[in-house]
Amino acid sequence: MAARVSLPTVDVGGVRIAYRREGSGPAVVLLHALASSSATWSSLTRDLVASGREVIALDLRGHGQSSWTGDYLLDSVQRDVVGVLDALGVAAFDLVGHSLGAHVAALLAGREPDRVRTLVLEDPPVPPRSGPSRSPRRGLSLFLAVQGLLRREFDRGMVSPVLTQLRASDPLWWDCLSAIKARTLVIGGGPRSTIPGERLAAMAAEIPHAELITIDAGHRIHSTRPEEFRDAVLRFLP
Repeated sequence: MAARVSLPTVDVGGVRIAYRREGSGPAVVLLHALASSSATWSSLTRDLVASGREVIALDLRGHGQSSWTGDYLLDSVQRDVVGVLDALGVAAFDLVGHSLGAHVAALLAGREPDRVRTLVLEDPPVPPRSGPSRSPRRGLSLFLAVQGLLRREFDRGMVSPVLTQLRASDPLWWDCLSAIKARTLVIGGGPRSTIPGERLAAMAAEIPHAELITIDAGHRIHSTRPEEFRDAVLRFLP
């Protein structure tokens, strides 16, 4: 087994965020799913670097080599990303996120609309606009099994608070979508995904310049159908 490579880190308000940075050219920022890490983007990173882009892939807090904290508010995760990019001097960027990372990416693009040039959201979990919260434990074992997460290095203590937020009504997140200026590509995983297609369609309809496509791969599109995902992303990025 290859030795683990220590990643560079940025301190954002006392939280250590690890990142990978490769290539040169227009910056593309990659945000991973719950219980994943920046390593999930290795194949896409190679293709983006080969196409003349700089890639910055983060370990979100609670994952990989980043800090495990008691604060797993999604807004805090979003602020981590902005803090890292500020520290690295990256003013404008393209943004790609998967699942949890896609939810955070949409939030960031709405909060920082003048910095995100294009936005790619891979099968994002879409919270309800209104209605009661659902139990964070309902379907948790199935969720983890589908993601193949049980063997990953992450803070399992974050799962319940994160799922609670994703399953609760969130009108502020929905309002944030209309503030997104970036051209946006929403990629759904089709009927095998855990994310309802109608939720993705409703989300895309709220973003001013959004396109919705489907790659029938289930939730982990970039891993299950990497070539199709890569081609869709490369066609969409400027």
